[in-house]
Amino acid sequence: MKKLVVIALAAICALSLFGCDNSKEKTEGDTLVMATNAEFPPYEYYEGDKIVGIDAEIMTEVAEELGMTLEIEDMAFDSIIAAVKSGKADLGAAGMTITEDRQASVDFSTPYTTARQVVILKDGSDIKTVDDLAGKTIGVQLGTTGDIYAGDVEGATIERYNKGFEAVQALTQGKVDCVIIDNEPAKVFVSQNEGIYILDEDFALEEYAIAVDKGNTDLLNKINDALAKLKDSGKLQEIIDKYISAE
Repeated sequence: MKKLVVIALAAICALSLFGCDNSKEKTEGDTLVMATNAEFPPYEYYEGDKIVGIDAEIMTEVAEELGMTLEIEDMAFDSIIAAVKSGKADLGAAGMTITEDRQASVDFSTPYTTARQVVILKDGSDIKTVDDLAGKTIGVQLGTTGDIYAGDVEGATIERYNKGFEAVQALTQGKVDCVIIDNEPAKVFVSQNEGIYILDEDFALEEYAIAVDKGNTDLLNKINDALAKLKDSGKLQEIIDKYISAE
């Protein structure tokens, strides 16, 4: 009897260990969780109750290439990196620029597009160039590169908002002198609000990439391989062109 008990316990332990090993690694058919901030058209935004946009479509294609299903979690932009680091999300895709500060916390894929940071102004503004931003009150979305760049403007007061449209709303109400934000969302906001326009001079140029937890080279390599295939096939540019018309 004792021998049978020992054998049974050994079998249970073996099954337990086998289960633990399997739980550590994603297998084909698993869900790939993407953290984003769906307040950044045309990269990510709501269409009804669904999150759509450039990043959503690109990552859907990447997930399919990996044999996985994409799940998108909407959150505040400045919570995305923390979600990736904690394991609540596998990756962050939110029109996210590669910066030195962010690289200290996460690893980035190869860039999948370039972008421009621009300045939105109210009609009648005395700001004619980016040099005129010195000493002004600048509205930004919290945690974005617009937020980071604005901090370098001499003598400027920075007003931070959770959402880009809130910063634009503050501009229309005269609470800030300008807004620094990505060019594509800027064009959307300007089209939706009378009395504001985009400064002709770009504030900064940058590259967008996918963020993964630092040291997660397996997932990073898979994402890079998938992005390369999308680029070579023309699908990547097709997705971008679907949302951004040539100027």
